[in-house]
Amino acid sequence: MPSIDVSRYQKKKQPKAKAEETDLFAFLNKDISFGSKQVPDKKKEGLYVELSTLLLSGIDLRTSLELILVDQEQEKDKVLFEGIRQRILSGLALSEALKETGKFSDYEYYSIRIGEETGKLGEVLTDLAKYYKSKIQQRRKIISAVTYPAIVLLSSLGAVFFMIKFVVPMFADVFVRFGGKLPWITAMIISFSNWFDKYFIFLILFVVALVMVYILGRKTEWFRNASSRMLLKTPIVGDLVKKIYLARFANTMRLLVSTDTPLLRSIALVRQMIDYYPIETSLLKVEDDILHGESLHKSLSAFDFYPAKMIQLIKVGEEVNRMDYFFEKIASQYTEEVEYRTNTISSLLEPLIIIFLGLVVGVILIAMYLPMFQMSNSF
Repeated sequence: MPSIDVSRYQKKKQPKAKAEETDLFAFLNKDISFGSKQVPDKKKEGLYVELSTLLLSGIDLRTSLELILVDQEQEKDKVLFEGIRQRILSGLALSEALKETGKFSDYEYYSIRIGEETGKLGEVLTDLAKYYKSKIQQRRKIISAVTYPAIVLLSSLGAVFFMIKFVVPMFADVFVRFGGKLPWITAMIISFSNWFDKYFIFLILFVVALVMVYILGRKTEWFRNASSRMLLKTPIVGDLVKKIYLARFANTMRLLVSTDTPLLRSIALVRQMIDYYPIETSLLKVEDDILHGESLHKSLSAFDFYPAKMIQLIKVGEEVNRMDYFFEKIASQYTEEVEYRTNTISSLLEPLIIIFLGLVVGVILIAMYLPMFQMSNSF
């Protein structure tokens, strides 16, 4: 195959205004990873899309990486991909080169390794790109659904906090100077404001303590167990969280099974990939059961976390040897349900939050002005 001149793929310098628009668009679509050593999911998706496209079009791996390298704008990305390219030039396989960087998961390593061994590297990379695209889309839809209600809630709570902390005490001073008996609702609001002002620092310290407990204990087994149990028992939210992780479990299993990964290895990789306590602990037991000759559906049925309908679909998949197809159907079903639920919850929360906090603000204002109306009537 003739060599490809990668220099002609170099990007031309953009005009200043266009470059600024591109930078802004990139910032708004940035995949943020707080303290994670892994490559962000968005970059992984882009890498696998480009690499699979180039490989399936007949371009060799070395040249494909050179083409991807010249497309990188950030220095850290250039260093990362240049390191991968150099490892491959030294004789390593792509899977080994990615593993040595420490920035890619075992899930990707084993998937790509199987693709290399079976001669289906391009197809495996395409599946990985679809997996990360689906994961990113699901996360973005959930975030977009809860962002507006969260902003409204925080803004309204800020207004209530300002009134309780500053406005109510001003009215209370006026009422004290005038004397007389206050209406019960006014006395109650003023009493709450005095309590809030007295214990405000303790409330702040309590919130800080909760944050510290979360930061220090979030990786401990007892905390993960307790928090996941409490979250799953929370009305509406618990069912939504459960379906999110079931969709992720099914989608991950689909990709691994479709690449002919052994079932035990697939279970182990899923356990590493999905950082959720109920799934991790259940899959540990499932691994042991499968080692002793148990079927996957029967092992999963021992845990309440997995719905009966899902168990039945997995059972059928095992019987007809089409587990990848049934895992894809399960993932699609739960993903659609999550999207529908998040959109519905978002649509309901917006007016409910506005109405509830509007009532709170209205009650506070009525309580503050009611004594003034009584005093005006007495003259």
